[in-house]
This record gives sequence, C-alpha cells and structure tokens, in this order.
Amino acid sequence: MKPINLVAAASTLALLPAALQAETTDPQGAKMPGSDAIVVTANRTARPIAEVGASVTVIGEEEIITRQASDVVDILRTVPGVTFNRNGGIGTATGVSIRGAQSAQTVVLVDGIKINDPSSIGGGFDFGPLLTGNIARVEVVRGSQSVLYGSQAIGGIVNLLTRAPTEELGVFAKAEYGSRDTAEFVGNVSGKFGPVAASLGGTYFTTGGFSTFNEDRGGVENDGFESFGVNGKVFVEITDGVSLDLRAFYADGETEIDGFLPDFSFGDTGEVSFREDFVGYAGINAALFDGAFRNRIGFGYTDIDRRNFNNDTNFETFVGSGETRRFEYQGVIDADDAVEIVFGAEREESEYSSVSFGAVTDPQDAWINSIYAEITVSPFEGLSLTGGLRYDDTDTFGSATIFAASGAYSPNGGATVLRASYGEGFKAPSLFQRFSDFGNPGLTAEKSESWDAGITHSFLDGAAQVGVTYFVRDGTNEIGFAGCDASIPVCNDPATPRPFGTYVNVDSVSADGWEFSVALQPVDGFDLALNYTTISAFDDTTGNRLARRAKDTASLVADYQTDSGVGFGVTVSMVGDSFDDSFNTVSIDSYFVGEVRASYAVTDALEIFGRIENITDEDYETVASFGTPGRAVFGGVRYRM
Repeated sequence: MKPINLVAAASTLALLPAALQAETTDPQGAKMPGSDAIVVTANRTARPIAEVGASVTVIGEEEIITRQASDVVDILRTVPGVTFNRNGGIGTATGVSIRGAQSAQTVVLVDGIKINDPSSIGGGFDFGPLLTGNIARVEVVRGSQSVLYGSQAIGGIVNLLTRAPTEELGVFAKAEYGSRDTAEFVGNVSGKFGPVAASLGGTYFTTGGFSTFNEDRGGVENDGFESFGVNGKVFVEITDGVSLDLRAFYADGETEIDGFLPDFSFGDTGEVSFREDFVGYAGINAALFDGAFRNRIGFGYTDIDRRNFNNDTNFETFVGSGETRRFEYQGVIDADDAVEIVFGAEREESEYSSVSFGAVTDPQDAWINSIYAEITVSPFEGLSLTGGLRYDDTDTFGSATIFAASGAYSPNGGATVLRASYGEGFKAPSLFQRFSDFGNPGLTAEKSESWDAGITHSFLDGAAQVGVTYFVRDGTNEIGFAGCDASIPVCNDPATPRPFGTYVNVDSVSADGWEFSVALQPVDGFDLALNYTTISAFDDTTGNRLARRAKDTASLVADYQTDSGVGFGVTVSMVGDSFDDSFNTVSIDSYFVGEVRASYAVTDALEIFGRIENITDEDYETVASFGTPGRAVFGGVRYRM
C-alpha cells in the first residue's frame, strides 16, 4: 500500500485563492475562523464559510504541522462524525466512515479530483498509507454530495489540498525519528519563474512496525512499512486569463501484513503487500469576461497496481490492477453579485482485473457520463440558498437524476450561522462486486437521502464558538456480502459458482445523530477544541447495528504557543464500543487514546519538536484481532522558508 502524500490529479480552480493558503477552520474543527473563512469543496468554488449550507470542517496547514501527525487518519480522527478502522499499523488497510456510512461511500479527493480505487472491493479509498507529507489543508464535507461529486459521495467528501506554488521561493523540510525504528523525511520546494509556477516534493517513510495480528492474541512478528513518493505541480500562464495545469505523482510502497494460516485461522504470516501508483493530470483553465466566466477542461489518469506475496509459501496470493480515465469540463458564471452558477460535464471510464489465489477475473470496465448544475443565490445580506441537479448515464445500472439543496443564514455578519442541507446520493456497484469470483452482475446502485440542520454561534468577541448539528441519512439497496441461496440468480448458474457467497442488495440502512462542538481561544496562542458525536447506524432489515460504527466518539485538541517559541499540545480521542460483524456477535470495546507534544522554534525558520503517542499505553482494537500501536516516542526537526 502506498502513501498518497501526493500531489495528484487536478484542482477545482487553476490556482486556489490566496485565502486558502492561510489557516481557516469552521467551528466544528480545531481552530476558530472568521465569517470570511474560505471553503472550496462544498460548492466546487471558493465561498466564505458563513455562506455554505453544508456541514464542513477545515484543517489548515498550521494545525497539521502543530499536531505533528504523520498520517492523515490521525488528523481525521478528531473531525466530528468521522470514525476509522485499521488492520494494524500505518500502511495497512484503513477505512474512513462519515456519519455511519460505509468507508467505500466516502469520496476522497486530492486537490479536487477523485482518487478512489476501482480495483478495491467497494471501489473506495484505502487511507492506510496516506501520510500528511506535503498536504497543507484538509476539508471534510459531511452528508450526501453526489450532485457535485457523483457516485460514492453518500457519506461525504474528504478533500486533501497539497502545497501550492508560491510567488517567492518556498521550502519545507522535515526529518523525524522514533520508536519502532521509524523514520520520515519530507521535502518540498516551490516558487514562480516568469510565467511558470511550480511546487515539487518528495517523501520517504519507514517503520519496523508491530504485529498486525494482535500481540495479546498471540502475534509475535513485527510487520513493517516502507514507502517512497514524488510529486509535482506546474502552472503555466499562457496569456492573461488562460493557463496550463500539469500535475503528476508516483508512489511505491511495501507493507508487511498478517493473514490466514493453512488451518484458516488468523495469525502471523510472511505476507507482503506491494502497491505502485501513478496519477497524472493535464488541463487548461480560461477566465473570460474579466473573470466572470471561468472554465476548466481537463483529463486525469490513475493507474493503481497491487500485489500480495506470501514469503512463507512462496505463493502470490493476489494481483489487482485498477485504471481510471476522467474527462471533465467545469464552468463557473458570476451572473451578478447575488448569483453564481456552477455547471459541468464528466465522463469516467474505469477498468479492473485481478487474480486471487489463482482465480482469474478477466479485465472488466465501466463508464459513467454525467452533467450537473448548481446555482447559489443571495437574495439579501446574510442569506445564501443553493440548489443543484445531476444526471448520470451508466452502463452499470441505467440512469439516475438526483437533487440537492442547502441554505445558510446569518443575521449578524457571521457571528451566528444557521445551516440546513438536503442531498441525494448514489453509489454504482464496484467492478469487484459485479465481476470478481464473488461478484453479482445483477446488483443495482445504492441510493441515499440525507439532511441536516444546525447552528453555530461565536461570542466573547470571537474568543469562543459553540455548534450543534442534527443529521439523518436513509439508504436503500445497500450492498453487502451474503451466503448463496436459491433466491440469488447468480448462485443458480453452474457457469458462475459462488461457493463462499456473493454480493447482494439489502433492503435499507439508516443513521441519525448529533454533532456538538466547542472552540475556545482564552488567550493569544492558546487554541482548544472539544467535539462530541453520537451516531445510531442500523441495518433496518435485521435491526442490527452496522458493523464497526461506534455510537459515541469524542475528541479534545489543545495547543499553546508561547511568545518565546515554546509550544505544548495534547490530543485526546475517545471511541465507544461497536460490533465487528453485521450479526453483532463480535464486540469491539471502547477505548481512550491520548497524545502529548512539544516544540521549540530555534529561529523563525527552524523548529525542533517531539511527541509521545498513546501516552497511557492503551490496549485497544479498531478491527477484531488486529493490533494497534502502543506507547511511542518521536522527535525531529523541520525547516520552513
């Protein structure tokens, strides 16, 4: 598996507005914004957060650096409504769930472009090897977002924005070493040279790891992870208002994993997972009529190759290849000061092939053609109303038309914001779910309806903010794995035996809950955020709780930066109990994990830092039988210019 500390596919805009390079976060994040804080992902254009009706959390570059996290999951774990499950340490398979949705129902973007893996089981994205590296900003949009982002955007969106080119020479470098023989090196150089602006970087990460098979259950063999990646962005100003956008990244990673023994029990094995990624993008951006009509035409290409090899048996257990080609056009029209229109057309072509324990799946492909449009109207100061439609034509399940609407109202210049949104979502069956040796070509698309409503309020001259949001999601045709019986046509076809079962559409699922947040800045340099989420997520057919969805999660993030350059911080996460299986027979206990950190600015550019993760050495699991990291100490140095 591979880190995607990448610069990948393409941005929603030719160059992100300068405001996006500053730290801005909504009230349900760790830092407090002004009402003019800018958000890109929710509307596919840059808008002040007080005008966004969707629930959004933004984590800026300063917070990412201050928290010293090496992997993105460590950042996401404190976002309201977000939970994760990981099969071991960094590098192993990791799914992220938003508001109780499946992990494959989360769309993951890098600089605005979808990077979900068509070769994975559900077509979702594996967060396991995703490092913070050169990621400078994370935006999370909760709730169904398929009108703008198409298939899979049922739970929400995670958008990762990498370091952008700078006007002056910019340098970022980090070196870190710590427990389990872990080392990380990150570097990025950016600048502008005449009409050419560029940002180039690379990352190397290695760790000896710990046993993927939980040591308390008998695991004794450490499972390591190593990855290398390079990335690049180049923007060329051809004429005033017209620019060329080129991006690429290559990454190569190796993860030691555990698996099933000859007696089919889970335990230590010599299995190693290899992953090689290539992502490229080329696009042209044109701003017409003094920037009132902005256009983007682009082509993105993703090729992900995976291979698992068992050194104990000298046998290749899995080979998978996923390829995506994406053709897209987006236009943005500022009709006047009160009306903005976003519209576009896309074609996505995906291919997949695999070999699993000798069983060969012939190459399969699918396509989706889409058009969408969204309009935002501000009839008077403080009120923004948004509505949109999307039409998809596919070779998988026919066609679909979906709708979304949202609104935000502030009576006092952004100090108080009332928000509400409604969205319809869908997810086409993945190629694996349709065509693998467990596949079912008769699957139909998963569908959802979701809505939320909430309020945020700042007081004490902006030194405090509180927020609360209620959300509901209802899903139909959810895809799950089931044993074969006579009611499933594919199971009755002798030409397509399914001895272990197949994928089926279940009747319905539902989730609802509350998100609460408090953010404080009692004195200059001191930031504190408290978040608590409660989610009830159920399979309505059986009445069972959805697997690996904790009902209660909470987090605290606090950091204090002194005038002398010394910084202290703490992150605390609490996750309630859940079930590991859909039958609710295998439980996962609740857990509590804390981290402390410190830093010292030697100069304006040079800083030393250190942290202790899992300071109480909590013994816990996020997936039954899989290990999690114990107490660990890390330290390093970073340079920014």
